[in-house]
Amino acid sequence: MAGKIPQSFIDDLLARTDIVDLIDQRVKLKKAGKNYQACCPFHNEKSPSFTVSPDKQFYHCFGCGAHGTALGFIMEYDGLEFLDAIDELAGLHGVTVPRESTGSPEQQAATKAVRQDLYARLDDINRFYQSRLKQSKQAIDYLKGRGLSGEVVKQFAIGYAPDQWDAVKRQFARSTDAEQQLLEGGMLLKSDNGRVYDRFRDRIMFPIRDRKGRIIGFGGRILEQGTPKYLNSPETPVFHKGRELYGLYEARQAHRTPERILVVEGYMDVVALAQFGIDYAVASLGTSTTPEHLRLLFRTTQEVVCCYDGDRAGREAAWRALDNALPQMQDGRSLKFIFLPEGEDPDTLVRKLGAQAFEEMLGQAQDFGDFLFERLAQDNQLGGEAGQHELAKRAAEAIGRVPEGFTREGLITRLSRQLNWGENERRVRELFSRLQPTATTSSERRQDPKKIKLTPLRRAIALVLQYPAVAARLPPMFELTELSLPGIELLLELLGQVQRQPDMSTAQLLEHWRGHGAEQALARLAMAEDLFAGDNIEQELQDIFVVLINGYLASRIETLQQKSNSPQGLSPAEKQELLLLLTESKSSLG
Repeated sequence: MAGKIPQSFIDDLLARTDIVDLIDQRVKLKKAGKNYQACCPFHNEKSPSFTVSPDKQFYHCFGCGAHGTALGFIMEYDGLEFLDAIDELAGLHGVTVPRESTGSPEQQAATKAVRQDLYARLDDINRFYQSRLKQSKQAIDYLKGRGLSGEVVKQFAIGYAPDQWDAVKRQFARSTDAEQQLLEGGMLLKSDNGRVYDRFRDRIMFPIRDRKGRIIGFGGRILEQGTPKYLNSPETPVFHKGRELYGLYEARQAHRTPERILVVEGYMDVVALAQFGIDYAVASLGTSTTPEHLRLLFRTTQEVVCCYDGDRAGREAAWRALDNALPQMQDGRSLKFIFLPEGEDPDTLVRKLGAQAFEEMLGQAQDFGDFLFERLAQDNQLGGEAGQHELAKRAAEAIGRVPEGFTREGLITRLSRQLNWGENERRVRELFSRLQPTATTSSERRQDPKKIKLTPLRRAIALVLQYPAVAARLPPMFELTELSLPGIELLLELLGQVQRQPDMSTAQLLEHWRGHGAEQALARLAMAEDLFAGDNIEQELQDIFVVLINGYLASRIETLQQKSNSPQGLSPAEKQELLLLLTESKSSLG
């Protein structure tokens, strides 16, 4: 799923990259047979289970399940989105990222130039706001009254939008094109009668940066009483509030790999905490904490603490965040919640307690599992056995969304305790299994890719993934296209890909399936090491194909013969098919 970047360019980028060198620059690797090993950078462990394969150009952790190509590693380790990881890897090789488009090359270049120009214009506007802050005694007094130093104001590039209807318009929209750009960029508004004016007026301005440090939007806080207290940039070509977090760029500037990130509600909370040395706080931009926010956070750190008001609204926001986080809670990740006393926010509380006491309070934050069961128990209105089963049902639904592993196992154990079933954990596991049949239960630990049960079809897919160059030499077997087996289309597509590009590596092949529903299954098969593959992979694949074809023929013959003995009988076409199948079956046996 390459978006607007040609897949051929991604293939070339991976071909240029040695994943061993790339990872070794960040995590020191040691040779272990034909592969390399290290302690996993994505979860805490004492014995190395993180493996890098130079042949496959792929990494996999047998502890937490993290896996991927060079692109995947940059995304996870550096906390980048897919397109940003492409740009990063391209920059390492000094190549320009092309973009596919329905337009001409000239139109593509123009579109890119417009986007780059918007980044530049927003940066110019921020400098304008900063200059106006220096000229506004009222704004300076407000910031001083909030206890902010000049250093922290400079660190976050805080400015002031003057109390004028057209300060930005007059300065930066002197042409029709410039005006249109700032309307699309969210800095100007147009009234129903066609009047164009500044969106932000008489507000403290907080520039919002993306992960590269580019200004993509603003949040403005009113100085006096009024509504709205905070005004944010709208969705624009460069700003998507559900995917961005205020303060994340600054937190990563302060800490290469933050041990913890604190999620708060407001811009001023982030800045005030940084003033007290707690420089790892971020804020969502007027929205609840989204799944995209959480994926971004867990790419940056292993521990996320969400700080909310202790009132009903705050707890509902925490519950939504927890609901969004469940699919992200793989082993090695920690999510906690802290609820503030009435009338307090992080800004006021850190000033009252001091940084040390505030951080001690963070250390006592509630684990997401405790919050989960506490909330489920509060919502459960039934008593007795009915109440226990209702609690178990809702808990099973939540636990089933957590990735399989030790975290999920711990939640199942907690559930047995919550139900007061004591040490009789078997009972709750059986109940969990009935209520959540798709979830992995008690004795089913995370499956080691070495021990995947390989049917002939899965084995064929695994061999194609692991030996793509060999699979590319196979002669066409048109009989495979006639099979109606679950997974056969996947195998045929893989064979087609390697035959079209015979020099593909495992990593390149897997990258073609990014975002596809089969991505995770293919990654596991690519790391299945105990295939006991012999020296002649090509012959083994052909033998498997013959087994698949013969098995299908036998199954189809049996179906048609059973129908021929039924009152309905066979149609003329089915009779001809059965005759052909019997002839083909006899010739294959002979």
